[in-house]
Amino acid sequence: MSDTPSASESPTAQPSAGKPAETHGKKDEGFFSFLFWLVLGVVVLRSFIISPFNIPSESMLPRLLDGDYLFATKWSYGYSKYSLPFSAPLIPGRVLASQPERGDVVIFKAPPGNDVDYIKRVIGLPGDEVQMKDGQVWLNGKPVPKEPVADFVVPVTPNTHCYTPEFERTAQDGTASCHYPQFRETLPNGKSYNVLDLGRTPQDDTGVFIVPEDHMFLMGDNRDNSLDSRFPAIEGEGIGMVPQGNLVGKAALMMFSTDGSAEWLKPWTWFTAARWSRIGGTF
Repeated sequence: MSDTPSASESPTAQPSAGKPAETHGKKDEGFFSFLFWLVLGVVVLRSFIISPFNIPSESMLPRLLDGDYLFATKWSYGYSKYSLPFSAPLIPGRVLASQPERGDVVIFKAPPGNDVDYIKRVIGLPGDEVQMKDGQVWLNGKPVPKEPVADFVVPVTPNTHCYTPEFERTAQDGTASCHYPQFRETLPNGKSYNVLDLGRTPQDDTGVFIVPEDHMFLMGDNRDNSLDSRFPAIEGEGIGMVPQGNLVGKAALMMFSTDGSAEWLKPWTWFTAARWSRIGGTF
């Protein structure tokens, strides 16, 4: 009898037992490849195109409330290491740089720590002389028009409280709200926006600030509750003149807003806490 194996016994018929493992390996490789490209896409999107930011304070009232979430465009002023996650030092200097305009609402890294995102409005650009006189901005020796408008009214919520009790009002139904004196300010380039003036404070009168080259003079719209360029660059006390190289992006679109009353264990509050009327607003 021949020792030659039959077709059914041939070694070439055996490898089929290894195919499931090979297929499983290809699936794993495909999943990790998808995950890599997904992460890379998110990093590119957030670094160079658009990125979300949240508002944790009331320094930009009335335009921004504590609990607002917005999108910022990353390309508006160019790119630097501050454009990247964790400020990774992969971009030398600032590339494709462009200067902001007066009145822009900008996100930036504030000196001296350079590790926290801030948001303020651009008031002065290089060479400008900025001063506060009796609560009014003076720019290059001329007063910036400031006209009174109706009070800004915002409900008291878990993340919104009145600056002092004198501004709080209680309606007949028992709901409380804050009523703040509001003014319309118009910069020389025609940009208009509302600001709050809560009364006399030391920062209502300052000396003259001259904005250095490649820097910005920034202010919060809530003029009496904002540590901005009127204060020296000391961590927790002010930001001083901010280098334009510290810019991260330009506020563009309101994507969400919550009054802080949502609870994880009560899903319906995820909807009742939303400030729906604020979503979609532009800057």
